[in-house]
Formats: sequence, structure tokens, C-alpha cells
Amino acid sequence: MADVVIIGAGPAGIFAALELSRKAPGIKVVIVEQGKDITERSRTGRDMLVGWGGAGAYSDGKLTISTDVGGQLSTLKGDEELQELLEEVDAIYAGYESEGGVYSVDTDDAARISAQAKLAGLVYVPTKVRHIGTENCYTILKNMLDELKGKVEMIFNTRALEILVEDGKVTGVRLEDGSVIDTSFVIAAPGRVGSSWMSGQAKLLGLETKPNPVDLGVRVELPAVVMEELTSKAYETKLIYYSKTFDDRVRTFCMNPYGEVVRETVGDILTVNGHSWARKRTENTNFAILVSADFTEPFDDPIGYGESVARLANMLGKGVIVQRLGDLHAGRRTNPARLLKCVTQPTLKQATPGDLSYCLPYRILSDIMEMLSAMDNIAPGVDSDHTLLYGIEVKFYSNRISLDQDLMAGVEGLFVIGDGAGITRGLIQASCSGLIAARSVIRKAAS
Repeated sequence: MADVVIIGAGPAGIFAALELSRKAPGIKVVIVEQGKDITERSRTGRDMLVGWGGAGAYSDGKLTISTDVGGQLSTLKGDEELQELLEEVDAIYAGYESEGGVYSVDTDDAARISAQAKLAGLVYVPTKVRHIGTENCYTILKNMLDELKGKVEMIFNTRALEILVEDGKVTGVRLEDGSVIDTSFVIAAPGRVGSSWMSGQAKLLGLETKPNPVDLGVRVELPAVVMEELTSKAYETKLIYYSKTFDDRVRTFCMNPYGEVVRETVGDILTVNGHSWARKRTENTNFAILVSADFTEPFDDPIGYGESVARLANMLGKGVIVQRLGDLHAGRRTNPARLLKCVTQPTLKQATPGDLSYCLPYRILSDIMEMLSAMDNIAPGVDSDHTLLYGIEVKFYSNRISLDQDLMAGVEGLFVIGDGAGITRGLIQASCSGLIAARSVIRKAAS
């Protein structure tokens, strides 16, 4: 038996456990995690996304301290309350590791960048960012794990199969070995990797949901000097563009000055992402350009759509594809000989030179090329023949589950948090959702 079962040990689940252990040490908490302890994880295969720390364990640890990006919690809590939570979560991370830098955009710089962006048909979103660094993420997560040892029970390498409910109330969690943990409170924090599982549980429990869009695009890599004028002033340069051809919303995401491009494994699919370190640099900067693919009736499976596009790229390239922008413009594939001539040397060596136009839908590819052309007006060299594009980058989001302001779903005692709830899209808002749910549990347990 347990008072609270937390499903998933990513940022959302960890922060819920930290809050419960600190504010209500008498409450018995069990964490169920399908992956490994952080000390046993590696930067390969399934371990990249599953285990203690979730997908954030091998990210570059960006905490975007802004209500404008990273999720939709402001629709439930309001901007002022959410901003206070963001600052609180940032302070908690900083308390474990103070090495990461905080980057704020000077007011004058923000005004200049915004003006330049407008002239190029772009919208600039200034943000305050704490960059922890990939290597420091491990340290922080290990310290959090050490703090919780002996205070909460942790079950690793075990999947939660089913949330059990009777008469509209949570009664337990069934694990993959058939055993059941009896409990009155479940905090489900399955992360993006668990989005399909969470969608299945929502259907079984009759929870009200609506599809979230899937974000599809490429990871862009270019010489760091091209973006230096922007990244020196705005470390995370967030730009939004509305395409001329389709009027789609296109955005930059996860900018990594002097960083590296990496592969990620999502189930049986290879996708691409980017990281940057606190204590070492490459010669390149990378960032994603993503297009939100939103669907209406009769189609209601954006996750399946994103998976099919990524699988097509995997089939053509036996994994991740890399292409020079000049070759894409010329209507030809990049081959090993052309890649060797590229001024931008790829940081991801396992990518296969190929042709992204064979796997990216025309609409999305057109949006991306328009965005690169617009960005070239404020950072000359972005739309260069020597810019590299890696594909596919795809961000899956669980169907957004209808939640109250305490993040409780339509079942008494069931809280759904983090990216798996379809309500957050990054480290810091996911962590905030853990605090909200834990505090709700404490109040209800005391009543």
C-alpha cells in the first residue's frame, strides 16, 4: 500500500516527490519508473529518454523562465501565479547546481532584435533562460535522487500497466508483473515517451481529452559565428514566422550555441535533437525549426502521423538524414562527397547524407524553407548552401486531458502532470506541474 503512487520519474514526477517528502514526510510515496536509475543510464538507445530524469536527463538543461513558452499551465493558473511557480522551480534547480548561467535579454537589445525581426516578417519572443548544461543535468538529478532515497520508495525497470478506479475514485495501480499497489492518490507523469499509454488510460477511464498538434521539422546546424550576433544577446533566440504559402505557424526551438546535434530513440524510431554543454564548445550552433501540424475531423491521431513521417526518414536513411541546404535548393540529395565539401562540419557523425524532400511533406518543407529565408535577413548566412538540415525532428504531445486548476482529472484522486498530460512542453513547466499536484494531494489528504 501507498498513500501516493507517482508514475514516471521525469521532472514532473521528481518535483512532485520532492514536494511531498519536504512538506508532508508522513505521506508514503512510491515512484514507479519503467527505466533505470540515473547511475545506470547511458546516452544510447532507449536510455536517452527513459529512466530517472526522463528525457531531460540528457537535454542541455534549459529552463525558460517565461509564461509565454514551455506549456499551457497559464490557462489553468494565470500568468502571475505561474510566474511565481517558475521562479520557485528555478531556485530549486539552482540550489542543486549553481554553475549554469542565467541569460536575460537587455531591454535595448530586445527592442533592436524585435525591430529587425519585424522587418523580416518574424516575431521575436524575448525570454529569460537558465542554461544548466548537459553535464550538469546528471549532477542535479543524482542529487535529487540522493535526497529522496530513504524518504520515498522507488521501483525501477517496471512499467505501470493500468490505473485502477472504482466508483469514480482511484484505488490503485497495476504493474506489469500483475501486482497491485493500493492507493488513494495517483500522480501520473509519464512524459512524452508515455503519451500513447496516457492516451490509452484516458480512453479506458472516460477522461475528456482533445488532440494536441504534433510538431514536425528539422534540426538546423551552421557555424556559430552566423548566429553569434543574436545568441550573444539572446541565448535562446525564439522566433515565430507565419508562412506566406500556407499561413502556418513556424518557430525556432531549443537553440544551442556552440552545441551538438544528437540522435534520440522514441520506441522504434530514430529522431534528432540538440544539446549544448556548460564547459565545452563545438564550432557550430544548432536549433530546430518546427511546424505545428494540427488536425480536425475525421483524423484524430497526430502522434501516429508524426511517427509515420519519422519512420519514412528512417527507412530512407537507415536512421537520421542530413542534407546541405544548397543541395535541397538544387533538388538533389547530399552524398558523402558533397558533405565533405561543406563548410559546416556535422557534429552528428551517424547521420546519413540524403534528401529530406523524399520524406517531409511539401507543406512542412515549404514552411521551413520560408523560415530560413526570413531568418537570413537578421542573421546573414542562415540561408546558406552550407547550412545543414537533419531530419526528422518531431515532438509528440499527449492528448490534452481536461484538468481542473489542481491538475486533477475527472477521477477523484487522479492527477495528470507534465508533458504526458499534454499541458506542458519542457523542463520548467513540467517541474511546476509536479509542485501543483503535490500541494493538491497534501491539501486533500489533510481534509
